[in-house]
Amino acid sequence: MKEGELVLLLSKDSSYLVELKKGKLHTKDGIFDLEEILNKNFGDKIKTHLKKEFTIVKPNLVDILGKVRRGPQIVMPKDAALILAYTGISQRSFVVDVGTGSGFLAIFLANYIKPGKLVSYEKDKRMAKIAEENIRLSGLSKFIEIKNKDATKGISEKNVDLVTVDIQNPEKVVKQAYKALKLGGWLVVYSPTIEEVIAVVREIKKLNFSYIKTVENIVREWQSERTTRPKTLGLLHTGFLTFARKVK
Repeated sequence: MKEGELVLLLSKDSSYLVELKKGKLHTKDGIFDLEEILNKNFGDKIKTHLKKEFTIVKPNLVDILGKVRRGPQIVMPKDAALILAYTGISQRSFVVDVGTGSGFLAIFLANYIKPGKLVSYEKDKRMAKIAEENIRLSGLSKFIEIKNKDATKGISEKNVDLVTVDIQNPEKVVKQAYKALKLGGWLVVYSPTIEEVIAVVREIKKLNFSYIKTVENIVREWQSERTTRPKTLGLLHTGFLTFARKVK
């Protein structure tokens, strides 16, 4: 292994996503000697100074997204997956993501469409920097370009397969998204409130979009420790997804 490589230290109860470098990693499970990991391979074991054992594994997308630095709001995996399911975009697709935030959705989509290209617009410089660091850690930098620009003032890309939108007042970017999309391309807008949905659908209907639908994706986890029943708390409402397809 080499410095800068991303590894996951995995045990039955804990996991740590680590970018390898010289030094020590202090955790609730004890101290890891990172230089020791540099001399090991995936699948090898390592112990903290408290003798707690971890396996060194190669992290996947879920591991990385679970550890990246987040902003105030992200599009959750359950909603990001629904975008793939409803639009049918595939590898080598060209995607524009409006409202990068911490880069969560950009990373999720880019991992799926690679070696396709994703261009993400973020007008907040601070959030763009957070996203750039998260994207670097994900290993997907060559597939994602971040533009520190306001997409409501223009999207320069053309013949795009998919435009995703997650910003305040998303209705302001609908016309720009329409111009960027190729025929048959999809617009998907994430809205936390129904008021935003109403405003977005109103703008969508002014243009040549069809197959318009708004959905809410609710996931309920069950417990099975003592009795089998739905958990009292769950990841229920996160936001609404509005889909529309450019037909002419």
